[in-house]
Amino acid sequence: MARHDYRELTAIFAGGALGSLARAGLATLAVPDPARWPWPTFVVNIVGAFLVGYFTTRLLERLPLSSYRRPLLGTGFCGGLTTFSTMQVETVTMIEHGHYMLAATYTVVSIALGLLSVYLATALVRRARIR
Repeated sequence: MARHDYRELTAIFAGGALGSLARAGLATLAVPDPARWPWPTFVVNIVGAFLVGYFTTRLLERLPLSSYRRPLLGTGFCGGLTTFSTMQVETVTMIEHGHYMLAATYTVVSIALGLLSVYLATALVRRARIR
């Protein structure tokens, strides 16, 4: 029978709650419109991709091992902040309203900039001097 580390699960829960609240707060800044770029989702996904690259690299390669930082920040906070499913719903809504080019551009740019953000954050952490 598998044992769960409830402190790790608590860290994921706490980080996820904070990330979800941050995303929900940003989502209230714009009214969804399938004819326009969904900035709140786009911004949280790109920022979240950068943060997950930063946290993962920094926590694994630069800081002493901790059982709870990565679950709190990477899995929890970044998982709660980012929202691939919302991006998909927004894309389908754009397509349903005939905004095919916007939907394609949004999908490609989101994925490409997300990957670039992770790469840049990782490179930034690895480039920084260790004191």
